[in-house]
Amino acid sequence: MKHHPKAEKENLNYIYYLVGILSGLFTGAIINVSFVWILVGGILGFLTAAFFVNVLAKSSEEA
Repeated sequence: MKHHPKAEKENLNYIYYLVGILSGLFTGAIINVSFVWILVGGILGFLTAAFFVNVLAKSSEEA
C-alpha cells in the first residue's frame, strides 16, 4: 500500500454554481415581470450556491 498514489478528489463545486445560476434564471423567467428579474434571479441563485459551498458543504468535509 505504500506504493499506491493517493487519489486526488476532483473539485466539482462549479456544478453547484451552475445549478444555482440556472435555477435562479429559470425562476426569474417564470416571474415574467421584466428582464431585470431574470438577472436578479441568476444573481440570487449564484449567491445561494456560494453560501452552500462555502458554509454548509465545508462542514461535511471535516467529518
